[in-house]
Amino acid sequence: MNNSDACRALPNFALPVYHEPNFRNPKLVYAPDCKFQQVEKDGVAPEGFHSTSMYPEYFKIGGTWHLAEESRMDSSVVVRREGDDVALDVVENRNLKAGQTIVMGRSEDGRDGILVYTHGFDVESGAPDAGGGEFVFRQGRSRETAFARDYDRLIELLRYERDHGNILWVMGPAFAFDYDARRFMQAMVEGGYVDGVLAGNALATHDLEAGTLHTALGQDIYTQRSMPSGHHNHLDVINRVRNSGSIHQFIKDYQVDNGIIYALDKCHVPFVLTSSIRDDGPLPEVIADAYEGQTAMRQMVKKATTVICLATMLHTIATGNMTPSFRVTEDGTVRPLYLYAVDSAEFVVNKLQDRGSLSATTFVTNVQDFITIVAKGLGVAPGYTPWG
Repeated sequence: MNNSDACRALPNFALPVYHEPNFRNPKLVYAPDCKFQQVEKDGVAPEGFHSTSMYPEYFKIGGTWHLAEESRMDSSVVVRREGDDVALDVVENRNLKAGQTIVMGRSEDGRDGILVYTHGFDVESGAPDAGGGEFVFRQGRSRETAFARDYDRLIELLRYERDHGNILWVMGPAFAFDYDARRFMQAMVEGGYVDGVLAGNALATHDLEAGTLHTALGQDIYTQRSMPSGHHNHLDVINRVRNSGSIHQFIKDYQVDNGIIYALDKCHVPFVLTSSIRDDGPLPEVIADAYEGQTAMRQMVKKATTVICLATMLHTIATGNMTPSFRVTEDGTVRPLYLYAVDSAEFVVNKLQDRGSLSATTFVTNVQDFITIVAKGLGVAPGYTPWG
């Protein structure tokens, strides 16, 4: 190892230790229980309801502080009694039911029995303060930002998560337009670094177009030459998939043997495709109802411990709004949930600043270069086989 390698070397990855708020702080000891109110109409919260964030949030009930373990932004907290225990469900307001009891209040620093806790992963053991109600934003990142250390950290994180976590990829169609990007992403799936994918109609359509016709939107994915009548290609593919009845059957019918969707199907990795008003077709698996799609996406997000969003502004923002900054494991440990956003547009990645995320990391680059660096760093890059 030369000196430059030694400087870049990172210690073995370890999750940061979570430190609970200091519940001995008099501010929290003498805080009142939080207030409740019943929902009177399905899908409508009472005025003054507490709206959740992406942070760990505690609620004082019966003199005890309780963590809402499954959280997301912009939702209500439903309080349930399970015998002598209290259960907290974070529920989108559209899914509230009349008769449910929800938490009320807008203060977040503990004074009204509600504590939004932002410092669980960045305080010294034994020294956490009450630390509530404070949104902290990352500084913006640009094309001039140095990303080498971020790549190294991500590669170590993915090695850890492959065996101990759940890695969710949120993907735009840019992957399908490049010969190498498809191959490297396929290798990531086959290498066990993908536990789920969220995408739209376009990614799947153009990836299957590439897998059967070697084009995306009619352009050769290697040479970028437009093929004669190539603008029909993606429509022909959609039509054929619809005729086959499913993506899985289409892959069998047309003997597709390459690409991202092929790898997901072969490796039994779940994916959710949600529709847009501009979609052609769409493919049979695409969920046309926006709220059904949101629910399906949410079910995937609830399993994730690392989320990587790539070249899709709308899916990135939507997924970010569903994703808390923490996850409670089966043994009760609180761990961070890592969120990455990758895009060539600074505006898109810096949009995540609006979340105030504790763990959002952004890369300003194109996804083809990004996935090449990551796959090579993980040692799963496919061999060089130029298109002839």
